Amino acid sequence: MRVIPVLDVMHGEVVRGVGGRRAEYRPIVSRLTRSSRPLEVANALASRFGCREFYVADLDAILGSDPDLLLYAALHAQGFRLWVDAGIRRMERAGQLADAGIDRIVVGLETVVGPAELAKMMQAFGERIVFSLDLRQGEPLGDRGSWQNQDAVSIADQVIQLGVRHLLVLDLARVGCDSGTGTRDLCAYLCAKYPEITISAGGGIRHRGDLEVLRNCGVQAALIASALHDGRLTRADLSDESEE
Repeated sequence: MRVIPVLDVMHGEVVRGVGGRRAEYRPIVSRLTRSSRPLEVANALASRFGCREFYVADLDAILGSDPDLLLYAALHAQGFRLWVDAGIRRMERAGQLADAGIDRIVVGLETVVGPAELAKMMQAFGERIVFSLDLRQGEPLGDRGSWQNQDAVSIADQVIQLGVRHLLVLDLARVGCDSGTGTRDLCAYLCAKYPEITISAGGGIRHRGDLEVLRNCGVQAALIASALHDGRLTRADLSDESEE
């Protein structure tokens, strides 16, 4: 299982996400660096953990601003591969990220206008799309009506039928709260039902034990921020997960 560090970026700084309550986000305090600037934080994570792949949550874009294309380019220039959530609602923004050379274009349930728009993106960008099943305490976020008020499993079924091959299960209520993922059963069910799909998970991962639980469920990548900055995960923990 791969571990992918998360850079939650707001107003040009890496912030600590807490429960998806974005008005409360503040610049990170990290054992790895005194800086909260994205490039310096990314390089500190790379130096400590050997990471070359990052998940960038462009919070300004998620809240309605333009994507920070200059930041993505600067991270690319350092040789990093990126997953980027830039608040994609429609095809045009996905195209912006594709043109910027983003490796994994994250389309979030919280922001995308509905399955018809996702279908267009799948047709255009295929394997580059990661669909983020955005939840809060297990309940789907976004415009539930456009998904016929379905539950999380039914929405996952629908997007996989549309061609999604990379699915992220993300419970925002768990982010930065040191409470465990809360999505173990859902991840295990989806991994068993769809062994051909790459399933990732994020939100609430505290320590190596949480990583082992997710790996045993069949999860192939874990998104982590706070536990890396707080020192609760070591390079050995991450290396063991990658090797097993």
